[in-house]
Amino acid sequence: MTAAAIAQRRVASNGIHLNIAEQGEGPLVLMLHGFPESWYSWRHQFRPLAEAGYHAVAPDMRGYGNSDRPTEISAYNQVEVVNDIIGLIPALGYDSAIVIGHDWGAPTAWSCALHHPDKVSAVGALSVPFTPRAEQAPMATMRQMFKDTFFYQLYFQEPGVAEAEFERDIRLALRKFLYLGSGSADLSGLQPKPADADLLSDLPDPAQLPGWLSEADLDFFVGEFTRSGFRGPLNYYRNHDLTWELTKGAPSRISQPAMFVAGERDGVILMAAEALKKLPQNVPNLLINELIPGIGHWTQQEAADQVNDAILRFLSALAADDA
Repeated sequence: MTAAAIAQRRVASNGIHLNIAEQGEGPLVLMLHGFPESWYSWRHQFRPLAEAGYHAVAPDMRGYGNSDRPTEISAYNQVEVVNDIIGLIPALGYDSAIVIGHDWGAPTAWSCALHHPDKVSAVGALSVPFTPRAEQAPMATMRQMFKDTFFYQLYFQEPGVAEAEFERDIRLALRKFLYLGSGSADLSGLQPKPADADLLSDLPDPAQLPGWLSEADLDFFVGEFTRSGFRGPLNYYRNHDLTWELTKGAPSRISQPAMFVAGERDGVILMAAEALKKLPQNVPNLLINELIPGIGHWTQQEAADQVNDAILRFLSALAADDA
């Protein structure tokens, strides 16, 4: 489908305005993107959902695209981000929604279901399995785990550093980063590097883009980040501990019907192997739990047909239960 078939508008929610892309009429399905992405990451999902009788909506998350970009780092904690999404539901004229997220959008989707079961009737996630709130603050765990070794989430902590690297050449940065996470990436030449290294300089620059990412797609992403910059998107990573503090006493299980899909070659799956193993225990109403062979992190872009099939099977199962 072409992006021209998708309408966009700005909607007030949680004290800010979010740009949304939407198509179709019917029950509301909210699709939440991750880093460094856009509503456009869901471009392949709009038409199938609309044709199946759903109102498909993908916002630019706060800090991205045409959505508002609050200045304070703390404004990007997950409680605020979740409130943005929950606020969209009545703003769009609904009492409840099905929420599906990818990458950073996945923990947001899980948290929407966990903290607002009256508003979220079902939940789906791509790439990032649900993890209950940890006993220890996340940043301390990361620092213990990686110590003197480079880890991108630790590198992202110092305001301005990663922004400068990404914004020096946005097209090159996105090309390298998107290729790095894809299932087609050849990472055999990459070596562990010290904690004070940068992110991008030693990453491979693909001679040609992977098949799932056209030059026109890359043009769109470059245009979005040229407008918005990277400060808001990177601020999500700077709120791990604040989110942890704000969610003390959170439930540890999600009861709504749920789906999980990830790429077999997704680096997040390797890091979250224990969470994936425990997913059926922590999300007992898990209707779909699948890994797609041969693809990496950009699940709904790399494997659009398989993801659409899984989402439509999930929605059909929900509709059958409601009938």
